[in-house]
Amino acid sequence: MTAGKNTGGREPAAGEPAVFKRVLIKLSGQALQDEKQHTIDPARIKAISSQILGAWDRDVEIAIVVGAGNIFRGVAGSTRGMDRATGDYMGMIATVLNALALQDGMEKLGLETRVQSAIEMQEVAEPYIRRRAIRHLEKHRVVIFAAGTGNPYFTTDTAAALRALEIGAETILMAKRKYNGVFDSDPDQNPDAVFLPEVTHLEAIERGLRVMDTTALSLCMDNNLPIHVFNMNDEQNLQLVLSGKKAGTIVKS
Repeated sequence: MTAGKNTGGREPAAGEPAVFKRVLIKLSGQALQDEKQHTIDPARIKAISSQILGAWDRDVEIAIVVGAGNIFRGVAGSTRGMDRATGDYMGMIATVLNALALQDGMEKLGLETRVQSAIEMQEVAEPYIRRRAIRHLEKHRVVIFAAGTGNPYFTTDTAAALRALEIGAETILMAKRKYNGVFDSDPDQNPDAVFLPEVTHLEAIERGLRVMDTTALSLCMDNNLPIHVFNMNDEQNLQLVLSGKKAGTIVKS
């Protein structure tokens, strides 16, 4: 552990050093649901928080961007006649609910966390300030970025790419709920879809692979930021990625 860090009284456990020092984990809103699709499942929150704790115990600095597909999607609202910008703002606000649920779950395990929102909500979250976020990470606090970019027409995937670059994360960890990586077609629609262990950012864009949206992929490609896509339901996968071992798909230039 780096000298001088303030970890809120809890020290990381000794263990195998991780190959990454600072990462950003992208969680979908659906990752917080249970099998019956309850909006926020306490058991899922606990399971995810336990995995975050395992990463934190390896002295990894962790930021998180969470989506809100379990509560509301702006795009879905616009298809039913809602103004797109209004729908997107509603979706951004919904991510704050998920961020607070994650914060509660992690702090119950002894982790010190901060929620930073791109839309000001002073009673429940700090405003997003890049230098403050970096300082929290240096003090080994888990930082949860909520409310996307704060702008309509941008997804939480784009927010993840943007925040990862702003804080100097070495990689984005795309935690999937259902599939362990990227396939050449939608496995929900094509039972013969082929798993791809490694692709480039440009290939993912040109082939329309379901990794992140095009804006997010372009940001990552232009800045040589790798993306690891894996199934977080398998609790070993996050640890394997942090150890530099094969788990899921890697997207890189």
